[in-house]
Amino acid sequence: MRIDVWSDFLCPFCHLGRRQLQLALEQFEHADEVDVIWHSFQLDRNAPAELEGSNVQRVADKYGVSLEQMEQTHRAMAEAAAEVGLDFQWDRTRGGNSYDAHRLHHYARSVGREQEFMDRLMRGWYSEGASLGDHDTLVTLATEAGLEEGAVREVLGSDDFGQEVRTDLALAGSIGISSVPTFVLDQKYGVSGAQGVESILGALRYAWDDQGNRPEPASGGGCGGGCCGGACGSGGEPAGDDAADGAPGSADSVSCGSEGCGGGSCGEGGICGSHDGHDSHAEHQHAHSS
Repeated sequence: MRIDVWSDFLCPFCHLGRRQLQLALEQFEHADEVDVIWHSFQLDRNAPAELEGSNVQRVADKYGVSLEQMEQTHRAMAEAAAEVGLDFQWDRTRGGNSYDAHRLHHYARSVGREQEFMDRLMRGWYSEGASLGDHDTLVTLATEAGLEEGAVREVLGSDDFGQEVRTDLALAGSIGISSVPTFVLDQKYGVSGAQGVESILGALRYAWDDQGNRPEPASGGGCGGGCCGGACGSGGEPAGDDAADGAPGSADSVSCGSEGCGGGSCGEGGICGSHDGHDSHAEHQHAHSS
């Protein structure tokens, strides 16, 4: 079974969701028959490489809530992270643009160092206050993940692997993904947000048992012809035919969560919310697992 995941390095829920998926797969009876494919997503494609000042204050200002309220939200995220062995230093996180980090991710995959690279970058941003828009920081983290420094600098000095990033972004737009993390199971079922280990495990088991059954295509546009948990479509252009080969372009049940607060995910614009958003298929998965 195939799992496609859209994620941004600058999204705290993406780090949490990745860890929850890892723990769910450790309990999943067919984990050795699962392939996980990670896709790029950018919460703010127009952001400068680096942003100064407090991330928490910036998000609070953007959405018109108090700093105290936003700090409370981040403390709750840190508690959820600690429950699965992560160290979320929310007061140290740095804003910026993740495009170059995503390009390096695709390069790391091409040389067989994807997991090591993701682990190091995520820990750097999530726990150590690393600025992922700074090239020297990216070089340091990438080399610590086992990549060759000269090759890393060559990628950063060009637009190599930019097409791969743009293809992922376009594909996300074409199937209505506007918040991350989004997990697409068996190219058919969507789970939006860091929903918890048990919920993800239940979704895995449901999708596994339902292999071979394909839903009837829904009429209309939006999220693969279906209805999302708040925001259908994100305005992205569909990927070309060559980019769509083997991709989950027919994921009729993808849940894209809600833009802004909600869904245990980060919506475009960078706001992070609670852990309660999922689509009707995810609800079925959760009911099935209980």
